Amino acid sequence: MMKKNKPLSTKATSQSPNAQAHDGFSYSRDYFEGLVDSALKHAKKIGATDAGAEASEGCGLSVSVRKGELETVERNRDKSLGVTVYVGHRRGNASTSDFSEAAIQQTVQAAFDIARFTAEDPTAGLPDEADIAQVHPDLDLFHPWAIQSEGAAKLALACEEAALQTSRRITNSEGAGVSAQQSHFFSAHTHGFRGGYASSRHSMSVAPIASLPGKNAEMQRDAWYTSMRDATEMATPEAVGRYAAERALSRLGSRKIPTTECPVLFESPLAAGLLGGFVQAVSGGSLYRKSSFLLDSMGKQIFPKHIDISEDPHVLRGKGSSPFDDEGVRGLRRQVVSRGRVEAYFLSSYSARKLGMKTTGNAGGSHNLILSSRLTRSGDDLKAMLQKLGTGLFVIELMGQGVNYVTGDYSRGASGFWVENGEIAFPVDEITIAGNLKTMFKGIEAVGSDAYNYGAKTIGSVLINRMKVAGS
Repeated sequence: MMKKNKPLSTKATSQSPNAQAHDGFSYSRDYFEGLVDSALKHAKKIGATDAGAEASEGCGLSVSVRKGELETVERNRDKSLGVTVYVGHRRGNASTSDFSEAAIQQTVQAAFDIARFTAEDPTAGLPDEADIAQVHPDLDLFHPWAIQSEGAAKLALACEEAALQTSRRITNSEGAGVSAQQSHFFSAHTHGFRGGYASSRHSMSVAPIASLPGKNAEMQRDAWYTSMRDATEMATPEAVGRYAAERALSRLGSRKIPTTECPVLFESPLAAGLLGGFVQAVSGGSLYRKSSFLLDSMGKQIFPKHIDISEDPHVLRGKGSSPFDDEGVRGLRRQVVSRGRVEAYFLSSYSARKLGMKTTGNAGGSHNLILSSRLTRSGDDLKAMLQKLGTGLFVIELMGQGVNYVTGDYSRGASGFWVENGEIAFPVDEITIAGNLKTMFKGIEAVGSDAYNYGAKTIGSVLINRMKVAGS
C-alpha cells in the first residue's frame, strides 16, 4: 500500500506526534509523512532497489445494549507503519506499531532481509510510473462523529426499544449496537507516489426475536442496520428498529417445502453477494492462479444482454470510493460488463503483469459497482418483482459458505417466502438452494428498481429463472 516523492526527510519524526492532529486523531499527516520518508530513506541506504511505506491510524467507539441494559462500551485505537522493500524482483514486507526511529530502521531491515531470501519473481515490483495517480480528488469521505458513549448507548437503546414496541410478539432481542469509526493514512513509494486521506464509517444495528406462544413456541430472528460515512445520513433508530422487527415478525409460521426446481428471487442485499461472486471470479488473483470458473472470459457473454456492470471509484461519499488504489494507481470510471459481455477485469499491478495485461487500479478491491438491467423500469419495486417471480422462492437470508469459485458450484442454506401467483403465501426455512454461478448469471431475468447499497456494491433484487430447492 504505497504511493510522487519530495526530498526524503526525518525531521517530522522528532516533532510532536500530535502536531496539527485533529478530529480525534493522535497523529498528524505531517508526522506520518516524516515516518514514511524516514523508512524510504533508510531502505535506500541499506541497498533496496525500490521501497514503499504507509503509516496509518484508526480509532473509534462501539457500544452494544441488550434488553434495555448497557452491555459493552469499547474504544479502539490502533496505529501501524508498513514497509515493503524490493531487492531487484525480490519482495519483503514488515510492519510495526512502534514509531521510534530505531523501530522504523529495524522494520525496514526486516523487510530487506525477507526480500533477500525470497525467490525471484519477475512480475514483482512497484506499479509503473505512468500508472501513478497524479491528481487526488477530494471525495468527501471524512465525517467524524463526535459522539460519546452515553449518546451512542441512548441511540442503541432507542433502536432496540423501537423494535420491542413494534409488537407483543417481539419478545426478545440479541441486542443493538452503534459504532463510530474513523481512520487516516499517508503512503509513498519510490516510483513517485505520495498521498493519503482520512475516512469514516458509522453504523447502527439491531437484531430482534419474534415468537409465537404455545407448547412448541416458535422463535424467529432477523436484523437490520444503517451505515454511512456521515452519521447524519443514517436512518433513524426508530426506523431501523421497526423494520428489523417487521422482518422478524414476517418469518413467524415458517415451514419447509418439498424439494423442487423453481424461479428464485434474491432480495437486494443478498443479490450483492452474487455480484461479489462475479468480482472474485474475474479478479487477477483468481485468474492467474487459474482458480476461477470464469477463466478467459474477457469479451465473452457471461450475463444476458440486458445486464450492465459499471465501476466508479470517485463517487462523492461513496462507501467504495478512493482517489487511488492501494498502490497509488489512478482509478477510472469504466464499464466492466456491457450488454452481458465482460469488458474488464479487476487487476493490481502484480496480477496484471502475471496475466500480461495492464493494472485496472483495483489493488485492494473493487470500487462502487452498480449492476443494472436495461429492462428495469422505475416501477419495478419489490412488489413488481414478486409479480415477475410468479410462483417460486423469495430468499431473504443465506447461510453457509457453499460457493466453489473454481467450478462455480453454488449451494447455500436459505430462508425466505414461498410466492404463488405473485403474492407471498407463507414463510419458509430450513431449505437449501443450489445451482452453478455460470448458469445463474445467464439465467438473470430481471433486476428490480429497489436498488440497495451494500458496501461497494449497489444492486436491486435479482430474479433467476430456475434453481434447485432442497426441502423436506
